[in-house]
Amino acid sequence: MNPVTREKLMGVSVATLCSALYKRGLRNQTIQDVRPVRAKGRNMVGPAFTLRYMPAREDRNPMTVFRDPKHPQRHAIETCPEGHVLVMDSRKDARAASAGDILITRLMVRGAGVVTDGGFRDAMTIGELDIPAYHHRPSSPTNLTLHEAIDINVPIGCGDLAVFPGDIMVGDDDSVIVIPAEIADEIAHEAVEMTAYEDFAVERVKQGHTIIGLYPATDENNLMLFAEWRKTNNQ
Repeated sequence: MNPVTREKLMGVSVATLCSALYKRGLRNQTIQDVRPVRAKGRNMVGPAFTLRYMPAREDRNPMTVFRDPKHPQRHAIETCPEGHVLVMDSRKDARAASAGDILITRLMVRGAGVVTDGGFRDAMTIGELDIPAYHHRPSSPTNLTLHEAIDINVPIGCGDLAVFPGDIMVGDDDSVIVIPAEIADEIAHEAVEMTAYEDFAVERVKQGHTIIGLYPATDENNLMLFAEWRKTNNQ
């Protein structure tokens, strides 16, 4: 991933990215019903590395499957590239966990974050780890109860959203968005510009100014004031 793009995306909100993608006709890029296990006060940014679960069948999922070093769940944790976000398709089913604190601790060494549309066991412990983690809700039962990890780094669905390997994942203290890799650089640049204007607009509103003509910027005078504000504030 372009390090300049990563740095830009670290400083913008998912809400702003939603607006930038909306302008390009991409209206549904936010993963639904997924939220931070615990707010980190910083963004999660990285390319997607995916894991797909399917419904479990009892004869295929005894506890002994974890003895296999190539078990897809374990293998995904061990092979997730540095700086990537592990994104799990758990079929929006949080009745059994997608992973627990030991696996996420291992991922923390290399990964930029982890996302599931299911749930994590040991969620309180995961919340204390130095890795952004997003899920639907805590879930104590082992993944084998309802999920079979079946494939790694393939296109998946996560929270009603298509995620392709290499898509750029951005999460903040609200939610997670998926940016198609081929437009990530331009989206990042536009979001930085939008954020600068939003900071200016918030400052003006706090000073008592109307939002009419300010947000959105339909009054040319506000654009001139914004240009002066950027110079003064080194924005």
